[in-house]
Amino acid sequence: MRPDHATPPPPAHRRRAGRDRPHRLWAAALVAALAAVATVAVSLAAPAPARAAGLEEVTGFGSNPGSLRMFRYVPDGLPHDRPLVVALHGCTQSAAEYDDETGWTELADRHGFAVLLPEQRSLNNGNMCFNWFQNTDTSRGSGEALSVVQMMDRMRADTGVDPGRSYVTGLSAGGAMTAVMMAAYPDRFDGGAVVAGIPYRCASSVVDAFGCMNPGSDRSAAQWGDAVRGASSHTGPWPTLSVWHGTSDTTVAPVNQRELVEQWTHVHGTDATADASDTVAGYPHRVHRDAGGEPVVEEYEITGMGHGQPVDPGSGAGQCGRAAPYVLDVGICAAHHIAQFWGIGGGDPGPGPDPEPGDGTAVLGSDDARDGYVKAAADGSSATVGTLEGTLGLAVGRGVDGRHSRTVLSFDTSALPDGATVTGAHLTVARTSGSGDPWADPAGNTLVADVHGGCLGGSCTVAADDWSAPADAPAAARVPRPASGTAESGTFDAAGLAAIDPAGTTQVRLRFAQAPAGTAYVFLGAADRATLTVTYRT
Repeated sequence: MRPDHATPPPPAHRRRAGRDRPHRLWAAALVAALAAVATVAVSLAAPAPARAAGLEEVTGFGSNPGSLRMFRYVPDGLPHDRPLVVALHGCTQSAAEYDDETGWTELADRHGFAVLLPEQRSLNNGNMCFNWFQNTDTSRGSGEALSVVQMMDRMRADTGVDPGRSYVTGLSAGGAMTAVMMAAYPDRFDGGAVVAGIPYRCASSVVDAFGCMNPGSDRSAAQWGDAVRGASSHTGPWPTLSVWHGTSDTTVAPVNQRELVEQWTHVHGTDATADASDTVAGYPHRVHRDAGGEPVVEEYEITGMGHGQPVDPGSGAGQCGRAAPYVLDVGICAAHHIAQFWGIGGGDPGPGPDPEPGDGTAVLGSDDARDGYVKAAADGSSATVGTLEGTLGLAVGRGVDGRHSRTVLSFDTSALPDGATVTGAHLTVARTSGSGDPWADPAGNTLVADVHGGCLGGSCTVAADDWSAPADAPAAARVPRPASGTAESGTFDAAGLAAIDPAGTTQVRLRFAQAPAGTAYVFLGAADRATLTVTYRT
């Protein structure tokens, strides 16, 4: 006979933040797995390959010891050396039911990266769960974990993706498998994101998995960290981690979010006490930094949400995904914020669709030779040019010496076509390090961008007078706090667009609207890590 709950539960997306249905996603999967041990009556036929537009199945990617299927999404015209995102579906799902629903393929088109979507087979697990609880599938060099790595190698051979920019994410059982991939192959991933998942090595059998799911396993941070460190000979650096969980999840208890944070902060040599906290789209968000001040773990607590992946359908800059079973419309798209945390979600757009006739987009890197920062007292007196650009980056905010820094970025906007009319623009910057939180000192502080056509001071080389030189468009846009990686400003206001010089140089000065009272600053990357995206009409 068929295993219990072989039919997927009713869709969870009919409520914005509904509680779990009685037929629980993972409970159904594990009951199915137990039944499969006792009987061979599970259908041996592979699931019908429901294909999304642009989703391609690939065969012949290695020995495939985990007997998985390989699907991929590669935007048309994707150049070599672009990032790779490995996206792992949850139980009862398939690659085609996880790609555009979660927003990952939409973001791949928007920002220019490839997506690898491994898919489970019903022969391996009766309810299509990745076997995150079986040691033979979660150890380096064997089973499903090795199959995923072989798929990554095939992606690199076929598409030329950058082996130094690989990321992994997943929902539910896919989230637990994400923790597996990060632990077993930390040398292959720069970052990961676990949505409603489980820490690495919480369970080593199907029976153990029930307790890990709910009520969860309470272990010390050192015990969790040792499990990761014991999974390979790797000694660092370690992948960063973004953790997402609904507070009303009764399938995978929310305590697993805390345990994941404890596991990976310990691996990074820090603790589980957040160094910064705020709200994003109304939901609590916390950031954990390492000894060097770098964000290494972030967590989102989605209040009132049950078991599933958060999405925010729409066409806005921060929106993505569409509601589906266990893909829940709660007004925030996890994939967007995860991509931002990894540093692949802005400032480096993919090829995208061809523009309409007469329209175009230019992405301009800053001119490193003309970039710099200026330090002064809060009133602008005693200004001097900063000297740490070559080692730490471009400073903004109040330093340990009590002086206030402003950064100047230069862009050669003469690259725009002759006669072009600027119709939109935004700035993308990358945080490299920092101390304190200048966005919260004082509360509600903002990082603003002054835009000027030509050179702010006496020359386009950064000089002391750039600190207070008048700009054509003061505070033309705001730049949000970057939790990690990149941050994208709002669209320049009308004065900011008018200030862009299509025939010469445009300079952007970054400053905090209010002077921090204590040490609170960030260092930003220059050159290709600071970009000005301009849309225009000819």
